[in-house]
Amino acid sequence: MPSHATADGARPTASAAPPVPGDGRRLGRLLPMLTLGNAALYLVYLGAGQVLLPVQIELIDPAGKVGALGWVSGVSAVFATLFNPLAGLFSDRSRRRNPWILGGGLASFAALALLGQARTILLVTVVWCLVQATMNVYQAALTAVVPDRVPAERRGLASAMVGIGTPIGSVVGVLLATHYVPHSLGLGYLLIGAVVGLSAVLFTALVREQRLPPVEAVPLRRQLAAFAGTLKVADFRWAFIGRFLMMLGFFAVSLFQYYILQDHIELPDGMSAARAQAVLAPVDAVATLAATAIGGWLSDRLGRRKPFVALSCVLAAVTMAVPVVMPTWTGVLLFTALAGIAFGCFMAVDTALVTLVLPNAADAARDLGVLNIANAGPQILAPFVASLVVGAAGYNALYLAGALIILAGALSVAPIKSVR
Repeated sequence: MPSHATADGARPTASAAPPVPGDGRRLGRLLPMLTLGNAALYLVYLGAGQVLLPVQIELIDPAGKVGALGWVSGVSAVFATLFNPLAGLFSDRSRRRNPWILGGGLASFAALALLGQARTILLVTVVWCLVQATMNVYQAALTAVVPDRVPAERRGLASAMVGIGTPIGSVVGVLLATHYVPHSLGLGYLLIGAVVGLSAVLFTALVREQRLPPVEAVPLRRQLAAFAGTLKVADFRWAFIGRFLMMLGFFAVSLFQYYILQDHIELPDGMSAARAQAVLAPVDAVATLAATAIGGWLSDRLGRRKPFVALSCVLAAVTMAVPVVMPTWTGVLLFTALAGIAFGCFMAVDTALVTLVLPNAADAARDLGVLNIANAGPQILAPFVASLVVGAAGYNALYLAGALIILAGALSVAPIKSVR
């Protein structure tokens, strides 16, 4: 369906108002399941992607591990970038979300089980691409649930519940993954995949959905062309740019956390990089959880989104200087806590902001799929950019580059006019 918003960034018409859940009990079931569903995402992205995958690559190619991880991450992110908006488009056309959540979760389980058996960089690349593709089918449908079923005045709470899943999934994923490093990677992948599959089953079983109202059938070619049209809406375009820059700066550093801890930071005697990640995960979780809950609640209460997003980006950028000045275990602990606060507040409030600038609520999954290119796209660029920066100037330069990119993201919220 064509967007109700004009190309110059006018706000959607009243006909694009998001649907409201039918009763409080349904919303009461939905909110905790949003937390569980998002936790499963980060169980994979942090547990598998930032612990098991780097270790697996290092075991296969110790000398070329930085370049190999950059290659695997960059190529697989192309699949994430493509599958997220496409899955959102087909989810919109089917007028359902739950089948896509269930199918994506179960397919991810199978792909992760296969990844544990890969023994070459080529095979790791191929199977990790499958993991990214299936997880983004799951993510695209899950992301569209908030604008589908949550009224605008409760979006901050819903976004906070989604955000709470990030530290929960991160800490559980890292702790679970480090338990199986380095000799039982296959079992680690299998258990993480099982959690994702179970989460998808529970979500679809407990949060029943009604088929969304039918919309005018639009040829697939026109819907694909509408992807580009979505970014013609000024407020949505600036929200896209801000998310893209924040994620680019964040992923450029976080992608190589395992190798940074292993090769750059002065860890206490006897502490391995995997053990350090297991200690840092709860620190990050507590900081992110607190910032997510407080940020979402305050933004609802004050009716403001933009200041929270901008200040979160500024804090994240300043935090990048900590490991440069203090490349020690104490510095890493401080960096992790401050980065968790910045990222938690950003994700809680920016998610609410984005749902308020969607060009057309009837095409929410498609439009959010376009926005999720701002999540996945940086994962394509970050590995290659970060590998070049580290190779040329080391890890300190990587932190400084990340800070500059994130500061540019803070500036991008200023032109948004339809949200305070």
